[in-house]
Amino acid sequence: MASATQLPKTMKGVWIEKTGGTEVLQYKTDIPVPELKEGEVLVKNEYIGINYIDTYFRTGLYPPPNFPYILGREGAGTIAALGPKTPSHLSLNASVVYMNQSAYAEFTPVPATAVVALPPSISPETAAAASLQGLTALTLIRDAYAVQRGDWILVHAAAGGVGLWLVQLLKAVGARTIATASTEEKRALAAKYGAEVTLEYFDYGDVFVKKVLEVTGGKGVSAVFDGVGKATFDASLNSLARKGSLVSFGNASGAVPPVTISRLTAKNAKLLRPTFFNYISEEGELEKYSAELWDFIVKDKMDVRIHEIYPLEDVARAHQDIESRKSTGKLLLRP
Repeated sequence: MASATQLPKTMKGVWIEKTGGTEVLQYKTDIPVPELKEGEVLVKNEYIGINYIDTYFRTGLYPPPNFPYILGREGAGTIAALGPKTPSHLSLNASVVYMNQSAYAEFTPVPATAVVALPPSISPETAAAASLQGLTALTLIRDAYAVQRGDWILVHAAAGGVGLWLVQLLKAVGARTIATASTEEKRALAAKYGAEVTLEYFDYGDVFVKKVLEVTGGKGVSAVFDGVGKATFDASLNSLARKGSLVSFGNASGAVPPVTISRLTAKNAKLLRPTFFNYISEEGELEKYSAELWDFIVKDKMDVRIHEIYPLEDVARAHQDIESRKSTGKLLLRP
């Protein structure tokens, strides 16, 4: 294993030994630095992204594969060591971003296929704040539903991490966005970032659907990007236009109950439950989408909004903040 400097034997990190509330998050200072396997690199994290999916693994909605389990799905920093048979395009001290497990730590072992070298125009802080949420939003508008200029699109939780990216990207590609958010402040933020219409949270019943239909001239929306889940599903489905697509990609309010497929018949609707990682599983896809995202950030002057950067030991407060829905933009940890 090639390393830039002598690596320590132990590191700081956060793991869980059981699922539950924020009380199960354990900040440790004596976790062994991982040994690298073939084709892996060791990243010394400068910034670690917090995502809502982290709370799913913490609570057990998504069962962790083992215990103790180090949370986290993305980070950015520098390559501190190279494992056997590492691809030649990755080098020691290179500035990189990655999307892989075990990110809540000083050092993370990452398959080389999950690592993207950063161009000089993108800082590690920007990359950690943009990658998973920005790439999720980008693949949603490209692959889950191929958004066309002039489409009316409904985005729930539009002031959240993926939501703000969706609003900005939809504006950049010429779509017309209806955004929902829970407070006047968040709705103003969604409007600032590109939403043409903002709606407050009603009861997600007939009143809400009527508003959407009024905005769209009675037709409904071409697609709904719904990261909220249970609370919004019915209203999302009822807000669709003929041949519309409901893209349900999150469970912030709880998992969507089983759906009777015949409910899609009335509008010839499409229902998708995508996961981001299936959009980048083939060789070259991660690099392609990353390059497109960097271009959007630089050329369209995307605002990579950061809610707060938390010390790693404050991880419980960070989880409480993201679950409270009071945050806007990205939450980052700093080891």
